[in-house]
Amino acid sequence: MADHYFSAEPGSADVRRTVEARIWRREYTFTTATGVFSRDRLDIGTAVLLREVEPPTGPGTFLDLGTGYGPIACALAVEAPKAEVWAVDVNTRALELTAENARRAGVADRVHPVLPEGVPEVMRFDQLWSNPAIHIGKPELHKMLLHWLPRLAPGGVAWFVVGKNLGGDSLQRWMTEQGYPCTRIGSAKGFRVLRATNAGPSPS
Repeated sequence: MADHYFSAEPGSADVRRTVEARIWRREYTFTTATGVFSRDRLDIGTAVLLREVEPPTGPGTFLDLGTGYGPIACALAVEAPKAEVWAVDVNTRALELTAENARRAGVADRVHPVLPEGVPEVMRFDQLWSNPAIHIGKPELHKMLLHWLPRLAPGGVAWFVVGKNLGGDSLQRWMTEQGYPCTRIGSAKGFRVLRATNAGPSPS
């Protein structure tokens, strides 16, 4: 079976390369590899998200859900020098790359690349950022979001980018129905940028 970027242990050869990206007016060089999401460039959806939403600059605890090789996590940590960023992915190769890229960006002490189960249960997040893995299917996507959205701190905000043709509008409605009021704050290149807030139940 071919690898997917959401494979836990990619079986493909670990062939690495570097890509350049400009995020929030800063230039970055990231190491990527086969078996991870968008290894050849900064994904268009991620680029739209980072262009439409201004970065946080104050202290806080942030979650990059589905971090890939870590462009969002690294940029958040650079822009918010007093923040802690948890970079979550199921792909172990992606987590290795995120750690390497965080070291290159000088933020390895504040970027924590972990598997989902590596996040302490007591951890709550001021912001959640994600270009979610829509291709895992709607049931699994909803299950994932219902695990992480309740872990937003009171007043916490979640930012998502989702392709319009991959259900961006229906996902917006679904999150609102689940108790996480969601609005569209941008739309470009076939992607919706969504903002959800924590009005849902507290985690048990």
